[in-house]
Amino acid sequence: MTAIIHCSFKGLNHVSLLLRLPAFNRHRSSYFSPLLRPPFSSASFSSSSPPQTQSSLGSEVGTIMEVFKAAWRPSVAERIAIRADQKSYTYTQLLSSACNISRLLSGTDIEVNNKGAGGHGNLGGARIGIVAKPSAEFVAGVLGTWLGGGVAVPLALSHPETELLHVMNDSDISFVLSTEDYSESMQSVATRCAAQFSLIPPVSNTFSSSNTTDESQIGEIDENPALIIYTSGTTGKPKGVVHTHKSISAQVKMLADAWEYTTNDQFLHCLPLHHVHGLFNALLAPLYAGASVEFMPKFSVRSIWQRWRESYPINGTKADDAITVFTGIDTRLSSNGSRATSCICPAARQLRLMMCGSSALPQPVMHEWETITGHCLLERYGMTEFVMAISNPLKGARKAGTVGKPFPGVQVRIAEDKNGGGTTGEGELCVKSPSLFKEYWKLPQVTKESFTDDGFFKTGDACRVDEDGYYVILGRTSADIMKVGGYKLSALEIESVLLQHPDIAECCVFGLPDKDYGEAVSAIVVLDSEQKRKLEESNSAFSLEYLCNWAKDKLAPYKLPTRLMVWDSLPRNAMGKVNKKELKRQLGNEK
Repeated sequence: MTAIIHCSFKGLNHVSLLLRLPAFNRHRSSYFSPLLRPPFSSASFSSSSPPQTQSSLGSEVGTIMEVFKAAWRPSVAERIAIRADQKSYTYTQLLSSACNISRLLSGTDIEVNNKGAGGHGNLGGARIGIVAKPSAEFVAGVLGTWLGGGVAVPLALSHPETELLHVMNDSDISFVLSTEDYSESMQSVATRCAAQFSLIPPVSNTFSSSNTTDESQIGEIDENPALIIYTSGTTGKPKGVVHTHKSISAQVKMLADAWEYTTNDQFLHCLPLHHVHGLFNALLAPLYAGASVEFMPKFSVRSIWQRWRESYPINGTKADDAITVFTGIDTRLSSNGSRATSCICPAARQLRLMMCGSSALPQPVMHEWETITGHCLLERYGMTEFVMAISNPLKGARKAGTVGKPFPGVQVRIAEDKNGGGTTGEGELCVKSPSLFKEYWKLPQVTKESFTDDGFFKTGDACRVDEDGYYVILGRTSADIMKVGGYKLSALEIESVLLQHPDIAECCVFGLPDKDYGEAVSAIVVLDSEQKRKLEESNSAFSLEYLCNWAKDKLAPYKLPTRLMVWDSLPRNAMGKVNKKELKRQLGNEK
């Protein structure tokens, strides 16, 4: 049967999509797909960060539309794009579903509150919240939002209602797309934010000929917003980081080229989709390359090792759907691997690439992992604001304790401490990249203050360069900012929540070294005198478990303290301030 999709990519300056089956080979020039690798290497991109600068990737502006027209190949159209819940979905089926969602959104009377955002198509830049388990429906929801001219705002599955409300109200979300498993809670949240709600239509395993609209003129993508990802909150409430179609295009091409993603790759995905590592490194860049992405329902050490074992049986054969790339190494995998059977370790060694971290893992963990799996982990460095900028090489020496060197086209420099408080050659890392974000949503002053006069983004991370030109991340430039498992967390935000507890008179939150997550959220609390007396009389203790049970509805799980100290008072200087850096030094040395 011959089926035709004429889907209007209105969010991309009225792009049309034509898919014809099975007469695909006769109409190759009519096929194009988002996020697929072009068969050429000359595309270039320009930075969208303020102030406007010419990208060092080239003088000509390459748009994702050129990728669409050049990259839609017969060998990719019917390849598996997504595996989830024991089902498989091709690129054709994924795009067919995206067209359905685009039509659903565009046919709804959505009130657009742009407040400075621009956009094309029926949605005109409206923000669309997407909350879904890792699935083909999530991917189709993002693509469908873009096709209709909207801005996708991935919502965290783990966040309590208070944080969801902040994100939705701050980004002025007009419409919420959700999978059925989150329907009840998200309908309630959407109502409270005056947003419309709809379930994401299931991605069909069949190809429908009903997805037809008139063809539109193919155009170029401009720098309108496409995606808002919220930070974990480094100076208070989370900020919305606005990425454009151009910055997304630049990043996925950068990653696919640097790590040589291909149509032969199979990714095992177990990372959160509201975070850049899970969204870009393990999803958008692989789809751009025409690879397959297999979603795990949730992180499970046993399931990951089992999946690798299934991919490479002990008899030396390789399964058709064998995993080739894994990103997001957790030290729990390492501890499990040390007890792995003789058939699991050889399987892990067969993967093409293993990556981890937005900062360097402790060297003992790196060495242990290499002993178990034979893989020297590829470590890289990134942030929500520019995704990835620095990486150890795919081919060449990977140095433990470093995050490698800048990607081609990325400029970095170290702003040394002008007050003389640091070691020579150490200072704040500053980055200029074609993948830089456009702005913090509705925070023009904060955006301006985050950039140098010549367009470098100030990361807030201290670093140095070793003798081989590899970058070493030393930690945050502020003791009030912690880096926990890839998340940047604000100690001030967590303190403000803990101080709401009726029994806590004072508290101090900071990060202490942790071999699994980089830093552990650590809290010192001083109890109200009356509560302290009651606990002493009853021979009871103010426990970490009790505190986390109280705070779990107010803080995301990764923001909850994992270490608790109950003190009689906080050490303060003559100005009444707590010296967190000194506390970190003292308590860190005691570990």
